[in-house]
Amino acid sequence: MTKSYEQLMEYIDKVMAFQAALTLFEWDAETLAPEESMNYTAKTIGILSNEYFTNLINEDVKALISKLSEENLSVRENAIVKQIKKSYDEMELIPPKEYQAFKELTAKASGIWAKAKKNQNFAEYAPVLDEIITYQKKFAGYRAKANENPYDILLNDFEEGFNTKTLDIFFDKIKKAVIPLLKEVTKKEASIDKAYNYQDYDVTKQKEFCNFLSEYVGFDKAKGVIAESAHPFTMQIHNHDVRITNHFHTNNLESAIFSIIHESGHGIYEMNIDDDLTQTPVGGGTSMGMHESQSRFFENIIGRSESFWLPIYDKLRETYSEQLKDITLEHFIKGINKSKPSLIRTEADELSYPLHVIIRYEIEKMIFNNEITTDELPKVWNQKYEEYLGITPPNDAVGVLQDIHWAGGSFGYFPSYAIGSAIAAQIYYHMAFVMPFDQYLKDGNLSPIREYLKEHIHRFGGIKNTNEILKDMMQEELNADYYVKYLTEKYTKLYGLD
Repeated sequence: MTKSYEQLMEYIDKVMAFQAALTLFEWDAETLAPEESMNYTAKTIGILSNEYFTNLINEDVKALISKLSEENLSVRENAIVKQIKKSYDEMELIPPKEYQAFKELTAKASGIWAKAKKNQNFAEYAPVLDEIITYQKKFAGYRAKANENPYDILLNDFEEGFNTKTLDIFFDKIKKAVIPLLKEVTKKEASIDKAYNYQDYDVTKQKEFCNFLSEYVGFDKAKGVIAESAHPFTMQIHNHDVRITNHFHTNNLESAIFSIIHESGHGIYEMNIDDDLTQTPVGGGTSMGMHESQSRFFENIIGRSESFWLPIYDKLRETYSEQLKDITLEHFIKGINKSKPSLIRTEADELSYPLHVIIRYEIEKMIFNNEITTDELPKVWNQKYEEYLGITPPNDAVGVLQDIHWAGGSFGYFPSYAIGSAIAAQIYYHMAFVMPFDQYLKDGNLSPIREYLKEHIHRFGGIKNTNEILKDMMQEELNADYYVKYLTEKYTKLYGLD
């Protein structure tokens, strides 16, 4: 470790400490903070954000980064310096006062969004959303090179190397396969009965079973906690403090079950990152797409398979002996995999899910191409739901207001959900080839599966990007053909479409 690197690490340690504090405020806001707190807490968040900014963006850090570019560094050190340089180059162009004001704005916006959603009234949220969009367009403009699409800048923030050109091709392939398949499946939708799912399920028992499930798949309670929130999510302070949330509905058993498996997948990823990387700029998952691949892998590839439920279904039936007394494992598996167009992305089945993401991607492109105003968002949203899924949201709460992401300024995030699903399918075909994957699930032994993921994906944190991880793991970069194959095979078999 050189002296210059040690000096840079002093700044990095401070930056990571401020980031941890901001993460804790975010966690608190979504879980325990009083409803009326954020207008006042936002000032504190703004000050901390400014301290984060000034400890990263200053002439000393700039000089150290420049000096270190000429020094011989280890792989770990080089990855950290590279990430810091990337963050520096992005943020240097943004005026500090604007950055602080934006952070204060987004801190308040989540509460405004929540109230608007509760009232089913987009107009209550539109002004603050319009302000957030204005900031993001301005920030992207500061960073854009000649003739660079501002939206491409935001997409690259979440998924390095991906832009509208690559994603248009990716989503076009998925649309061409999924839309006609979904239409065929919808014709036979009534052939699978899942009325059992909508009976009355005691929430206390749901919590107990979900706690069991999270540990069963590998979420380590010594390093993590589970809370409740309106929108389930995962965040980490470091790899020994990973926090996930869940939500519960008395008349929807599946919702909490698959949310907890999903968030546990995110949590396991963070817990498995190497100790010498955590609390550094490369101490988290390498991208949102790769992160989502792990949650979708656990939720869908593992969690919706018959082999996974074979050892534990009796435990679920014992928990709800009255509601599930006549529901066989075969019936349950068909039910949890049933496909039917629906309004809510987070509750969508695997087949219709990517269409929810495509709708958001296309709308975000329209926003940053100045093809749509903020006030027009509900109308365009509803039109696209009717076009792709054949259903129209009856109100804003289950339409344009259903996601919190835009309130946090997270434009360019949504494509990662589909990228993650595609990566999950690709990993599945690879792992099924290199190990007795199905048998491990039947034996209730997820340890070899987790260890393989840790060895080839998790432990690297942000040292490698998505395609580098995939290429090293299976000698191939992201290939959407596996995702199309997975969905086609699964739903053709489930609905007897041969």
